[in-house]
Amino acid sequence: MAGSKLWLAWIMLAFLIVGAKAEAVEELDESGSKPGLDLEHLRSKISALELTIVDNIRVLKDKDDSISSLQKTAHEKLSRIASLESEIEALQKKGSVETQELVQKSDARAVELEKQVENLKNKIEAQNRKKDALESHVAEAEKKAQDMSLKLERLQKTFEEQKHRIQKTERALKVAEEELLRVRFEATSKSKELTEVHEAWLPPWLVSHMDHWQDLTATYWKEKLRPTVNFFLLKVSNKSAEGRKWVEPHLETAKTKWIPAAKQQWTAITASVRPQIQSVCTKSAEFYEASKSRLIPHLIKAQEVADPYFQEAKKISKPYVDQVTTITKPYVEKAQKVLKPYTKRATRTYKKFLKSVTAYHRQV
Repeated sequence: MAGSKLWLAWIMLAFLIVGAKAEAVEELDESGSKPGLDLEHLRSKISALELTIVDNIRVLKDKDDSISSLQKTAHEKLSRIASLESEIEALQKKGSVETQELVQKSDARAVELEKQVENLKNKIEAQNRKKDALESHVAEAEKKAQDMSLKLERLQKTFEEQKHRIQKTERALKVAEEELLRVRFEATSKSKELTEVHEAWLPPWLVSHMDHWQDLTATYWKEKLRPTVNFFLLKVSNKSAEGRKWVEPHLETAKTKWIPAAKQQWTAITASVRPQIQSVCTKSAEFYEASKSRLIPHLIKAQEVADPYFQEAKKISKPYVDQVTTITKPYVEKAQKVLKPYTKRATRTYKKFLKSVTAYHRQV
């Protein structure tokens, strides 16, 4: 509207200017005061002005068209803005609902996350407690390992000492065995001499009678005494086995650590000493029985002849026997202390056996 009004105003202004110029030309024609050149000049100016007006009108028309198009565009923009505003309002309403839902979901999620965080804290605390417990267990294990290493060192040292003592004992036993062999050889030679002397003045019937009694004594030893001794040793072995079976469930730990070494050493000592003791006991008993059966009528004379040799043998062998007893005594006492609560019966049987053997040796 504003463009069309402006265009009409320009047209009216152009007509007014043209009318004024025409009146001026007419006045000049009527008065004749100016020449025709001025008139032509004015006409040319008027033509130029008309052309200018036409151009301006065209420009105004173009501007009016552009203004119309701009107005149309503005109307379209306004309608677009209105639709956008309506959409924005709808979106704002919808967004408020979705925002509330999102807020509720966020709150629920936050509560759930807080619970998870609390659970994680509890788990971390539990893990820390477990870690502390494990560290304490590790410290205790290290301490126990150190203690066990110290015990192992002490056992190693004790084993070396025992090994050294066993070597000393073996040397002492070897010397004692040599002395016993020497004494046995001397006693055998003296027995032969006495036998020859006795056979020289004893009657033949008495000699045959003594031989008969000697055979009977040997037979009795083989048939009665030796089975009894073997049965006694078997009983001792069975009792020892029963005691070992009874002790094993209670001494499993000690058995796997300390007893094997002591047992090995004790077995070595027993294996090295027991055959010699049995051999000495057997041969001494045989020698004693043979001498006793033959020397009863002349016991006083035989004692006078043989006593210096026995005393000398006793004096020579006593230091070695005492040394063996001194060396083996600590190990026997230690084994008795360890096994005392569980092997009382075996210990009693072993003590009785030692007492009987000691009494028998003293009688000899």
